[in-house]
Amino acid sequence: MKNIGDNIKKFRELKNITREQMASDLNMSLSNYSKIERNEIDLTISRVQKIAQVLSVDLSQILNFDASQIFNVSNNHLVQGLGAKAETMHFYTDDYKEKYIKVLEGEVIRLKKVAKEK
Repeated sequence: MKNIGDNIKKFRELKNITREQMASDLNMSLSNYSKIERNEIDLTISRVQKIAQVLSVDLSQILNFDASQIFNVSNNHLVQGLGAKAETMHFYTDDYKEKYIKVLEGEVIRLKKVAKEK
């Protein structure tokens, strides 16, 4: 659970939630919440469950988050070109992949709205 604070921060940012909002939803000070994201305090499972609830993700997603699973640049056929072989691709469970796709689709919609406003 060494990088759990980093994982929490990544989900928070993907969902466009501020640190202040997270701290408020968790009934804690901004300073203490910031320590969570900086991995400066040990977390209980019940605290991580509450964070997962606030972020609307499964506990396992926070514990196992790996950006390379979402942004798999090293194995991405668009980056490697059309010659990439299917056997070099790393495949993930459909459920896990679908949840991340939904998060990313939501972010795309939000960014399109922001771009239209400018």
